[in-house]
Amino acid sequence: MKKHIWIVCILTAFIMITCQVSRQKTTDNTLRTTDASVAAIPAFTSNPSPEHLTPEQSLKTFKLPKGYHLELVASEPMIHEPVAIAWDGNARMYVAELNTYMQDVEGSNEHAQTSRVMLLEDTNNDGKMDKSSVFIDKMLLPRMLLCVGHELLVNETDTYNIYSYKDTNGDGVADDKRPVYTPNKKAPGNLEHQRSGLDWNLDNYIYTTVDPVRFRYTKGILVPDSIPSGSNGQWGLTHDNFGRLFFSSAGGEVPALGFQINPIYGRMEFNDQYTQQFNEVWPIIKTPDVEGGLKRLRPDTTLNHFTASCGQVIFRGDRLPKDLDGDLLISEPVGRLIRRAKVMDQGGKITLENAYQKEEFIASTDMNFRVVNMYTGPDGCLYLVDMNRGIIQEGNWTGPKSYLRPQIKRLGLDKNIQHGRIYRLVHDGMKPGPKPDLLDASSKKLVSYLNHPNGWWRDNAQKELIIRNDKSVIPALKIMAESQNESVKSTSSLGRLHALWTLEGLGALDSAIVLGGLRDKDPEIRKTAIRLTEDYLKKDDQMIEHLASLKTDGSYDVKMQLILSLSYSKSPKAKGLIDEMLTASNGNEVLARAQKSIDKNEDVKKFGQRLGRLDEVDRKLVLNGAVIYKSLCTACHGVDGKGLQSKTAPPLVGSSRLGKGKDMALRILLHGLSGPIDGQTYPSEMPAMGDNDNEWIASVLSYVRHEFVNAPPIRPAEVKTVREQTAGRKNAWTLSELSGL
Repeated sequence: MKKHIWIVCILTAFIMITCQVSRQKTTDNTLRTTDASVAAIPAFTSNPSPEHLTPEQSLKTFKLPKGYHLELVASEPMIHEPVAIAWDGNARMYVAELNTYMQDVEGSNEHAQTSRVMLLEDTNNDGKMDKSSVFIDKMLLPRMLLCVGHELLVNETDTYNIYSYKDTNGDGVADDKRPVYTPNKKAPGNLEHQRSGLDWNLDNYIYTTVDPVRFRYTKGILVPDSIPSGSNGQWGLTHDNFGRLFFSSAGGEVPALGFQINPIYGRMEFNDQYTQQFNEVWPIIKTPDVEGGLKRLRPDTTLNHFTASCGQVIFRGDRLPKDLDGDLLISEPVGRLIRRAKVMDQGGKITLENAYQKEEFIASTDMNFRVVNMYTGPDGCLYLVDMNRGIIQEGNWTGPKSYLRPQIKRLGLDKNIQHGRIYRLVHDGMKPGPKPDLLDASSKKLVSYLNHPNGWWRDNAQKELIIRNDKSVIPALKIMAESQNESVKSTSSLGRLHALWTLEGLGALDSAIVLGGLRDKDPEIRKTAIRLTEDYLKKDDQMIEHLASLKTDGSYDVKMQLILSLSYSKSPKAKGLIDEMLTASNGNEVLARAQKSIDKNEDVKKFGQRLGRLDEVDRKLVLNGAVIYKSLCTACHGVDGKGLQSKTAPPLVGSSRLGKGKDMALRILLHGLSGPIDGQTYPSEMPAMGDNDNEWIASVLSYVRHEFVNAPPIRPAEVKTVREQTAGRKNAWTLSELSGL
């Protein structure tokens, strides 16, 4: 046996070396650059130790591209179980801790109010936090943070409420609390399936995941604005230089989504926005502790695809190699790795590609390396929030019959708790940037920061100016936004973008500034200017003539935004312009999908989210089925599908016979159902409905599946197929017969 293992190891090593040589000979097939190339594939760790490592030991476990290395910013005992961070304008760091998250395999006492928000400071500017205080104590799993001026907005698990906290006496402890958004409703679902984010985007809206809402921070209050087609994602939210949002969904095993258009315009995903190979991940250790078991593992027991994607960030700093700027980084804490994706614009369609060939940007052999969030820092570097723990799955997936529990117990991963690390990624020869002073800077100085090379400074200068509502800077902002102004040639396109949106946030836009933006040489400025016409389009159609000049723009991003924004106009001129563009595009996929997204968005507004997302054909079936059900079926099954107290017929809500496939439900409706049902005998059997035509059958089943089990509709052609298959059937079905099919 041992001899066999040695032979396998030797062959594996030979294959790895051969692959590396082959890879070096074909560098044109990879997106890696010379200064960010991986020197060599590290030795594969087939039997990683689950033992907890000190920060110094952990730093030796990372495999990074040449020139990069990680530095420790903070660790236990200063912090425990960190999940999110936020900096104020002077780079003081707030850290949300989930101190009750999975402290044992049962998830015992998870909802005890003993979590905290810590306040950390680097007093000597060496990159390491040396001062800490408990800013907010006795919390229920705080999950979202956002700094606004001298205040910190915080949302806790299980609630939609958001409160502002402030330290008024400078002791590092919040002593003032006030509500900023309090619907006072309990948030459903376990803590992994609730919202994250509070991302103040370029457009001055604050976005979150999961919930169909975004916010404006107005006069110290979060004012909600509904997103008709809903938000996206799960844990983690980021935006790029142009306000494009990037979500991810661990539960759906989708590493990136929602990045084609702003969710306010609807949903747009392309099947080829990344390849199936992009979903594959490349850990450098075996991964025995994966929810779902062997189907998620390769033969060598490494994780084979994204199962826990989260905490993504578009890097926008200025103190790491330029080729990293604009890349999307996605954490996979189950695989102990971080993906680096190149973000490419192909004719208006955004696509993603792994920056390396069968390798990852960062990977670790530390089994407790669990990055759950990443950020561009004030110093221009990349920050990683590592929970550094054994269990990274919520108790719903570690039950007694799960695949995970015996792996956790065998390895003792449940013992690794109450640790936590914050790292920053630096590069040889590149010094991190200086500490900011945005809270103390004059408004005039903040305007100059809108042109800063680090996206963190630009975002926070814009936010601070809007929070101050200082109108004195409006003339300077208008000059900065004017692309043809000779006095501001040193202003970058990104600086002009931020100037435009800062004017919007201050309520100081005028048509001259917007029209100038429509003529800008930079397509991102033109695209933004189109968005800024939406308030004008809601009122009258005079702006449409100016927008018409962009119908043949050379940028598909611009033309797509034109279609999206024209949806705010009810004028026939707007529809005519859209039709003209679509006709001239000869079926261009991006523009056609933009219009489809808008149409679907309108359907959602009219019919609600669930019904509005259906295709028109399916929606018609459901609506027709609702009429039939309410006139014929409620007498037995009840209006709400829960049955009657007289138990005339079985309930339909949650019925496995409706939701499991389609054939069983079709057979029952066509031929009827007799005998006991789920151990209950009913006074009469379900009668056959096969005398009705296929569309009638499809309509009724489409409605009850949609309404009572959240299953997709059934088309008449599917009814026809089953009707033909069961043409000789004369008697009602029994459950035993159906279960044997």
